[in-house]
Amino acid sequence: MILLCCAVEAELAFWSQRDGVERLVMGVGPVEAASALAARLARGAYRLVINAGLAGAFDGAASIGDGVVVAEDTMELDLENGEAISLPRGDRTVETARSHGSLVSALEAKRFAAVRGVTVPRVTATEATAARLAARGAQVESMEGFAVLRAAERAGVAAIEVRGISNRCGARERSGWDFSAGIGGLQRVLDASFEACTGMMEL
Repeated sequence: MILLCCAVEAELAFWSQRDGVERLVMGVGPVEAASALAARLARGAYRLVINAGLAGAFDGAASIGDGVVVAEDTMELDLENGEAISLPRGDRTVETARSHGSLVSALEAKRFAAVRGVTVPRVTATEATAARLAARGAQVESMEGFAVLRAAERAGVAAIEVRGISNRCGARERSGWDFSAGIGGLQRVLDASFEACTGMMEL
């Protein structure tokens, strides 16, 4: 069974139910995403989690309307000045989670860009924040990606994150927000993801 999850219903309004696929609307933000997914994974057996939704892109990473696969997603778990949190010896923060490598490669072969994501608790709305996140290596931004990949990882379930690009990250007046274009990109990369799953039953 595959679990297809999104933040809000509208992101998958185009979706037609398929055999062997369950859908989960998690809610917005990393806490809602992680908790909703963990609860579902505790109740059922799944071989793959697909996190599908919209994302913003940092300059040069992707265009509005593109579909992308997020090869790895990160979340800032440090001090405000960028320094590491001081923890007792042996303890550590987990700041990176990855999509299933074979599926990422399969989507790259279908000409979808593999990008690095950052998960944020609030949408970037200034050029200064966009520049700071891009300097850390972020190429696209979502509010759930890291949470989903990490929750699946902890449950021992393969996962992949795919996004349709709906806007540019930065000042809102320059974002070019286009929900329909983002959904179009998402539908293309999601369809390709299910094609890639064919013949890859043993993930």
